[in-house]
Amino acid sequence: MELLHSGKVRDVYADGDDLILVASDRISIYDVVLPTPIPDKGKLLTALSLWWFAQLADLVPNHVVSATDVPAEFAGRAIRCRRLEMVPVECVARGYLTGGGLKEYERTGAVSGVPLPRGLVEASILPEPIFTPSTKAPVGEHDEPITYADVVAEVGEATAERLRQITIDVYRRGAEIAADRGILIADTKIELGWAPDGTLVLADELLTSDSSRFWPAASYQPGRPQFSYDKQYVRDWATESGWNRQAPAPEVPAEVVEATRARYVDVYETLTGNRWE
Repeated sequence: MELLHSGKVRDVYADGDDLILVASDRISIYDVVLPTPIPDKGKLLTALSLWWFAQLADLVPNHVVSATDVPAEFAGRAIRCRRLEMVPVECVARGYLTGGGLKEYERTGAVSGVPLPRGLVEASILPEPIFTPSTKAPVGEHDEPITYADVVAEVGEATAERLRQITIDVYRRGAEIAADRGILIADTKIELGWAPDGTLVLADELLTSDSSRFWPAASYQPGRPQFSYDKQYVRDWATESGWNRQAPAPEVPAEVVEATRARYVDVYETLTGNRWE
């Protein structure tokens, strides 16, 4: 195998006509990879992605060839995938107002050029899910919000509309499934690529704790930050630590690592109904 790319969390290897996508235990926040890994994180993300790919297989095709035909050293954290030409934008759907979207709304009354009603607060549910794309930055650089018009300029109107529709459809289906299990999906980021026949295909990870904000429905209350089953806990620690969000990042304390791993395990078990061993 040949290492083609080492990203913030995943490494991509070429293996004949296929790719081997390996999820590491690295964690990144604010587009910076932290020096402290989260044990089992790569396996948890891989298992949850595979579960979601199966749930949404009738909605949009995905890149999965095999979850078992992978090198032994990567077992449990790797997927054999189809080669795709990746779309050069990050596709994000938001159903609730939080994070960077909230900050932008407070400044402009809109998110990625999408105007929203006045008077929304932290964690407000939006009238309907919105498409809020961003740039796809290299490791160490920051993704930046862009508008739908920017996506049209990048890939053309027909493809931009298809990207928006797929992103919203994935979010809606995922949010419906998660809600039945007591989980709210505030937002999610998906990756799409073109197959050789021009079909848009889901790739990378899907509806995981790294690409989504998961909140327990039982304690949801707008107007305040929510308990998060995702890496928001690490973001909060980093903010309180005084780190300036530039590399190099500080080591993550053991108690933060343990609590973060517990959140990844909890949401995996809650969504899939499977016990994490």
